[in-house]
Amino acid sequence: MQVSVEATGGLERRLTVGVPASEVDGAVNQKLKETARRVRIDGFRPGKVPVAVVKQRFGDGIRAEVLQDVVQQNYAKAITEQKLTPAGMPRIEFTRDKAGEDVEFVATFEVFPEVKLADISGYSFDKPSAEVTDADVDTMIDNLRKQKAEYKPVERAAQKGDQVKIDFVGKVGDEVFEGGSAKDQTLVLGSGQMIPGFEDGIEGIKIGETKPVKVTFPKEYGNKDLAGKKAVFDITVNAVAEPELPELDEAFFQAFGSQHTDVGGFKAEVQKNMEREARNALQSKLKTTVIDKLLEDNNLDVPAALIDDEIGRLQQQAVQQFGGGAQMDPSSLPKELFQDQAERRVKIGLLMNELIESAKLKPEEAEVRAYIEDQASVYQDPQQVIDYYYSNGELMNQVRAMVVENAAIDYILSKSKVNETTIGYEDAVKSNGAEQG
Repeated sequence: MQVSVEATGGLERRLTVGVPASEVDGAVNQKLKETARRVRIDGFRPGKVPVAVVKQRFGDGIRAEVLQDVVQQNYAKAITEQKLTPAGMPRIEFTRDKAGEDVEFVATFEVFPEVKLADISGYSFDKPSAEVTDADVDTMIDNLRKQKAEYKPVERAAQKGDQVKIDFVGKVGDEVFEGGSAKDQTLVLGSGQMIPGFEDGIEGIKIGETKPVKVTFPKEYGNKDLAGKKAVFDITVNAVAEPELPELDEAFFQAFGSQHTDVGGFKAEVQKNMEREARNALQSKLKTTVIDKLLEDNNLDVPAALIDDEIGRLQQQAVQQFGGGAQMDPSSLPKELFQDQAERRVKIGLLMNELIESAKLKPEEAEVRAYIEDQASVYQDPQQVIDYYYSNGELMNQVRAMVVENAAIDYILSKSKVNETTIGYEDAVKSNGAEQG
């Protein structure tokens, strides 16, 4: 076998492999003999079919099969010999493949980039922790009560928190616009369901009254024909109902999956869940910040093959997430929708793999167990969830990957300057911002 490698630009490599004719033709002859022993052809006894007849009928197909085997075997040998790490399947092209002559093929593929991490010792990060106060817990319980509220009709003007039934007609100038009218629509005032100013304008309207409410559509409104424009809605209130909050009793606690029978125990459980939510949100934010810093300081050429593979996974996830089902082909989703996200994920994967290998990080089983127990703690039967994790090999691999990735983040933090602060619950659970990958 003769091998040569050419770098054709970036991460692409062109591998030329020559295989002696004797190796290929010998394999073809051997396969012809094997076929002759087992093939059935009219006019010949089983096992007595002449090789010449087999060659005449099946020779081209047999040679094609042998060439495929030759490519696979010699390609594997060549990349090992040349110490290459392909990032995806090669594109194979024969430059010589005639019988009786040496065979030559060219494999074109991308290789993984060489990753050399920038120095992390000078990094600095803010690491906030959240304080969940009694007032935070009381606010959360009030919100839970509002979720279970029953609305009782009242004979008064509408006010914030009420559920109203309304008719409305919207106009821009003197023109009624499409989608701006409704009959008997139910709305809770203060829910933020409608555009700014709409719900506030209903407050003070009595049953049977109609009032013009002036609003301005947000500049980023989805309907570009209305975005940023002033409008007037003629709103008629047909019914008003005020919320009646449930008592803090055992039935209420059970409605939220709690086994507690007293207010104190329920509050303690709510606080524990809030602390967990805030902790996870802050960890996620910090992880994103650390990863963003890694991406900023480590510019990588990324193999297109890896990006394409990741786009395929994202397309599949999108179909599953939005309920496309078996009838929807994931590849029909435009690739450009996922390009940036896929490239980010691939870069993160390459950087994290290098960090994990260089720091010799492994998923400690105690950490794996702690992660699973934390995930299971929000369920009514945590042990059942824990058992499910440990019975699912694929799921356990995902958990171990997550744990070792978290260990990599902790490793970076251990080498960095970390400024610890304390913030409130509401600030902690705000949107996590950029996707981690």
